[in-house]
Amino acid sequence: RPHRTELYEDPPSACWPIVYSPDYNITFMGLEKLHPFDAGKWGKVINFLKEEKLIADDLIVQAREATDEDLLVVHTRRYLNKLKWSFVVATITEIPPVAFLPNFVVQRKVLKPLRTQTGGTIMAGKLALDRGWAINVGGGFHHCSSDKGGGFCAYADITLAIRFLFERVQGVSKATIIDLDAHQGNGHERDFMDDHRVYIMDAYNRYIYPGDGFAKRAIKRKVELEWGTEDAEYLQKVHTHVEGALNELKPDIIVYNAGTDILDGDPLGGLAISPQGIVKRDEIVFKAARSHRIPILMVTSGGYQKRTARIIADSILNLHNLGLIDKELATSGARNPKVEQMIRDSAKDLTNLSLQ
Repeated sequence: RPHRTELYEDPPSACWPIVYSPDYNITFMGLEKLHPFDAGKWGKVINFLKEEKLIADDLIVQAREATDEDLLVVHTRRYLNKLKWSFVVATITEIPPVAFLPNFVVQRKVLKPLRTQTGGTIMAGKLALDRGWAINVGGGFHHCSSDKGGGFCAYADITLAIRFLFERVQGVSKATIIDLDAHQGNGHERDFMDDHRVYIMDAYNRYIYPGDGFAKRAIKRKVELEWGTEDAEYLQKVHTHVEGALNELKPDIIVYNAGTDILDGDPLGGLAISPQGIVKRDEIVFKAARSHRIPILMVTSGGYQKRTARIIADSILNLHNLGLIDKELATSGARNPKVEQMIRDSAKDLTNLSLQ
């Protein structure tokens, strides 16, 4: 029997299935500036969405921190114990001075935000099934597996969200991960290496971190990109392979790792996609999920430039303007929007028939 978790308690039905907490943001004595990462990007995304009047504080789902018991659904006790060493956390987050801080400070200032984002991804997994879509404004720690962190990823939130659904939600037995961060998602790949319930599509710059040859064996649809890949080629590949992936296996949920480090000028990504290209990419993935009638959970993952937060917000606004995410579908109290959608579509088909 699965342990009791607060992460699966239903949020108020008036909320959008957008998950966030102010605790996501990493701020301590300016140390976060030593990493190219914008450690406050999550809060900025929310602020832009509030300015545009899409959401308000009481309409977003408040993320809760994943407990040790939650994390142990995937992680080994040995791995979680390792995080009690500041130098281990410094290595994983790539912020060397963290090594010299007392661990209680590291737990509170670095790991708690990452645990809260991880709780957010697990919560968003359940929300996506209930409402048809969900976005965790953080998460997407795709370099972390059950027993090893790295590349700023200390908890395996993607693996956790999927394993939670498999263990707790009846009828969920297949998942597809669409990983479009600039880096290979070697964490979830290692975790699901021999698990035939999980189909992984991964499009990444083939020349950069982590170059994990072993993990690549888990990728069912591998799209290796060259340095400096631009919009036209990139979007064509994303479109072709997302469709191909969903035609090959119809999952019960899509986990979409929507890293924005593909942005032109990203110091770590090495690709050259424009802001408009990123917005279009997200649109392609959400349109595919909608046309195949599959619930989708989006996490924001990597993206290391100051303008990233604006682009993520613009993308969410675009999805809303196109009707690919909407509050009505989300808050109609539909337990399974797939069914609702099918009823609506067949009603539409009947109307069209009578109009012909």
